[in-house]
Amino acid sequence: MLKQLTSLLGEYRKDAILAPLFILVEVAMELLIPYLVSGLIDYGVLGSGGIVYTIKIGALMVFMAIAALAFGALAGRFAARACTGLSANIRDAMFEKITEFSFSNIDHFSSASLITRLTSDVNNVQNAFLMFLRLGLQAPIQLIGATAMAVLISRRLSVIFLAAIPVLAITMVYMMKNGYPRFQEMLKRVDDMNASVQENLNNIRVVKSYVREEYESQKFAEQTKTLQNTQFIAERLILFTLPILQLTIFGCIVAVVWLGGNLVIQKGLELGQLSAFISYISQILISLMFLSMIFLLSVLSRASVTRIQEVLAESPSISDSPSSTLTPNDGSIEFVDASFSYGDSSSNLALHHISLSIKSGETIGIIGGTGSAKSTLVQLLPRLYELSSGKLYVGGNPVEDYSFQALRSAVALVLQKSTLFTGSVRQNLLWGNPNATEEELIHACCIAQIMEFIKTLPNGFDTHVEQGGTNFSGGQKQRLCIARTLLTRPKIIVFDDSTSAVDTTTDSRIHEGIRRELHGTTILIISQRIASLRGADRIIVMENGSICGVGTHEELLTGNAIYREIANLQEKGGLVS
Repeated sequence: MLKQLTSLLGEYRKDAILAPLFILVEVAMELLIPYLVSGLIDYGVLGSGGIVYTIKIGALMVFMAIAALAFGALAGRFAARACTGLSANIRDAMFEKITEFSFSNIDHFSSASLITRLTSDVNNVQNAFLMFLRLGLQAPIQLIGATAMAVLISRRLSVIFLAAIPVLAITMVYMMKNGYPRFQEMLKRVDDMNASVQENLNNIRVVKSYVREEYESQKFAEQTKTLQNTQFIAERLILFTLPILQLTIFGCIVAVVWLGGNLVIQKGLELGQLSAFISYISQILISLMFLSMIFLLSVLSRASVTRIQEVLAESPSISDSPSSTLTPNDGSIEFVDASFSYGDSSSNLALHHISLSIKSGETIGIIGGTGSAKSTLVQLLPRLYELSSGKLYVGGNPVEDYSFQALRSAVALVLQKSTLFTGSVRQNLLWGNPNATEEELIHACCIAQIMEFIKTLPNGFDTHVEQGGTNFSGGQKQRLCIARTLLTRPKIIVFDDSTSAVDTTTDSRIHEGIRRELHGTTILIISQRIASLRGADRIIVMENGSICGVGTHEELLTGNAIYREIANLQEKGGLVS
């Protein structure tokens, strides 16, 4: 896992190499300074070295301290560039991978979890990598170097901290072994909380209209309490192990000062040597603290690395054919014994053995009750989902023979849930065709019956669109999305209940304009309104994932009970004209 992540360093690999190298020089300076202090005290101050030796060694120490500071600053700069660069590249790789996912892949992770992995988990890895670059080499080198120098000064005193090392090692191993599953569970709870926040923000109008703010606040409070408890369980391990580490370290310092002081009194050790020894043991114990911090972050980052790796290792359930040069010849569609399930179970099919042939240029209406799989049927056309069995042909070829670019350029979906992006009206329309001219924009908006509204906007096409199009009504957003789709000039266009927020008169004008302007384009209209489908060449009636009737409006009125019942109910309600 780590190998794959570090391979994402890319152009920041040089910084990741330079940072530890500069740290090595910094550590070398820090290891030599206590040795010089020892000579300064024993020979320069207490011995025969005199003021000249003292000044000479003091100047050398100042130079080495400045050098250590400079190399440390450079190491910090390179380490910061490397870790921020790594996190940027990881996010880029994850986002690129996510854009390749099919709907089923996204359903597998959930959008809230993917957001957490792109943010919190990458931050954890970034912090751990920074700690590794700064301390991963410094701590062990300083530990080894300071230990060697301390043993060289006094083997008797060295036994003290050598005895402490097993205690520290056992504590850190225990922390690593037991911390990983706890932090894994904590991150799952973060996913749950983010999902709740996302759901409430996306549906804030529904929450307010039903006056459910208090209920949602209580539910969120329960989730945060659960997260708090999970965090407490995970961090209690840290709270338990840190005092043990600190007690061991401070105990070593007290023992060294006491025993070392006795040795100085007994003339078994020089005062300068004791001072240097205390400095080295401080470096040793600080290095051990740094190592414990690295171990601690590695426990947390290990859980995050696993979650990031799951995204990067996920194979899209639908594979592209980028080398294919095929393009749909026309707008013909053919389902051959096609079945589909949202899960892997063949016993829980959303679509059951669909066989259907649609000629290029036909206008097809699709009607059926809630859950009859109308939207599922049309979402198979651009391969947003993959068939579980059977075959699907678009433009005379199996859909899997096309590249995504070729297929999805030929099949356009206008969904009931209209999506507008932050920017201007013009920018949103140009999603359909980045090279569209002003005349083409106006023409598409006229067909979508939205041009008159755009003229009333303060800045016309350059009027700002808030996130999600919240400054437009549902009908306005639907018509803007229709205009955006018309600019693509597709061979097949699907209207999935995309005029549900538009009045029947405007709906009729939109479909008349589309049939007139998109002559030769296959049009599929999913609607619950009989009035929207009456002009279709054929109407498909669906129930429980199966086709239970195909024909014209008149044929279905006489020959299909489900369609006749829908028509009668709408006629009584004044919806059929």
